[in-house]
Amino acid sequence: MPDAVVIGAGPNGLVAANVLADAGWSVEVLEAQQEPGGAVRSDRGVHPDYVSDLFSAFYPLAAVSPVLARLDLAAEGLRWSHAPRVLVHPLRDGRCAVLERRVQETASGLEEFASGDGDAWRDMYEVWSRVGQDLVQAMFTPFPPVRPGLRLAVKLRVAGGLRLARKLALPVRRLGDEEFRGEGGRLLLAGNALHADLAPEAVGSGGFGWLMSMLGQSHGFPVPVGGAGALTAALVSRLEHRDGALRCGERAVSVVVRGGRAVGVRTAGGETVNARRAVLADTSAPALFRELVGEEHLPSRLLRDLERFQWDFATFKVDWALTGPVPWTAPQAAGAGTVHVADGIDSLTRFASQIAMGQVPDEPFALLGQMTTADPSRSPAGTESAWAYTHVPQHIASDAGPDRITGRWDAREQEAMADRIEAQVERFAPGFRTRILARRILAPTTLQAMNENLHNGAINNGTTALHQQAVFRPVPGTGRPETPVKGLYLASAAAHPGGGVHGAPGANAARAALRSHGLHTLLHRAQRL
Repeated sequence: MPDAVVIGAGPNGLVAANVLADAGWSVEVLEAQQEPGGAVRSDRGVHPDYVSDLFSAFYPLAAVSPVLARLDLAAEGLRWSHAPRVLVHPLRDGRCAVLERRVQETASGLEEFASGDGDAWRDMYEVWSRVGQDLVQAMFTPFPPVRPGLRLAVKLRVAGGLRLARKLALPVRRLGDEEFRGEGGRLLLAGNALHADLAPEAVGSGGFGWLMSMLGQSHGFPVPVGGAGALTAALVSRLEHRDGALRCGERAVSVVVRGGRAVGVRTAGGETVNARRAVLADTSAPALFRELVGEEHLPSRLLRDLERFQWDFATFKVDWALTGPVPWTAPQAAGAGTVHVADGIDSLTRFASQIAMGQVPDEPFALLGQMTTADPSRSPAGTESAWAYTHVPQHIASDAGPDRITGRWDAREQEAMADRIEAQVERFAPGFRTRILARRILAPTTLQAMNENLHNGAINNGTTALHQQAVFRPVPGTGRPETPVKGLYLASAAAHPGGGVHGAPGANAARAALRSHGLHTLLHRAQRL
């Protein structure tokens, strides 16, 4: 009988298992899919000569994560690679907002949009340099973040805390208007906010756009050498070196509860895997509480709150094997790992408004990855392994475009939406479609079939909006991984601090389990040594 059973071998589940194994617990991880990784996987499914990331691809949060740093995955062979430029937002007139690897070069580029915008960017980054490390520590600590929160509070006083807090609460459109005279800086902030489901007019979108922009400036948007699956392979290897067990193709169908305590997991094959001390679930909150636990073991208030749980936008993704680099009109886009494809902030607002109205956007904002540019091992020299995703409504009411997309996502609708994304890229890179050697379409329903946590393609396991963050994540409560069932912990991005590949929800859940058995202090001392 293992000390703990972990449901799900996504990054958070694997981080949780590693933290428990470090404390001397025996751990068994059950994964429904035939391979581990959750949304951190890669393959050669588009073309045998091209490595494609199936889901996530760039990892600024992993680069800054103290959780992953403590695991020392370099010892398991993980290496990181960077594109020459972090991120760009080209415009159709050839101008381009560029997030460079060096702050002075980013500032110089923004100065070309408007005089003084370079200084504005440097001022933003100076604030980040003062408070960023403590802010990240506070974010990745179980709520409330007492020690890092106190350190952050002291530094915020020096950095103008109330004014900074106001800036972070602003909609990103307003933040951009206040900080920059030209369009370049505004585009960088707004495009980064839409890495989540935050419209330019959403409260708090300024904070998220600022965070992602500053992470990109300080740490870049790195990728694992060889594909996203290399990150998963390192986590699995580390766990196996500590005698942790991973079983793929084992779907959990229920958490066994006796006397109000989680004591094991029942699989689809009829096996009961007992847990001596804890069960940790790297699953969505609705799946854990409604499907795996059962209403009879849960308070009615939690069940009522779950009725208000909000998913983030659905996602539609296309992978490409390209015979050559993307022929951008803006030459600076050629060296970037990440490209935001939209013709200005008004286009971003229009895109987000259409989704809010349940419409499939007619000119979708595309977040495009140039993976060979970021990691030359991904495809033959002179070619490009690329992808782009866009968002669509969770529930489609109508199509703002001409294709009558309804959300059935049959073959016709998938092809029509993929063509629409390619047409959007073509506006900024004429001749793009002539370089497509092969493509793969991942509709919202396909993404969910490949990873059940991606509900209809929701990549953040619940909205990033303020009403479902911190003490409100996944429902109003403590913002912690503990659940109403003793010995059961929520270890997924549905828990604080939410989406992104950084491992914090898994580590928080593992430490909560250890703390309940008086082992957290011992683990903390071991990590310090």
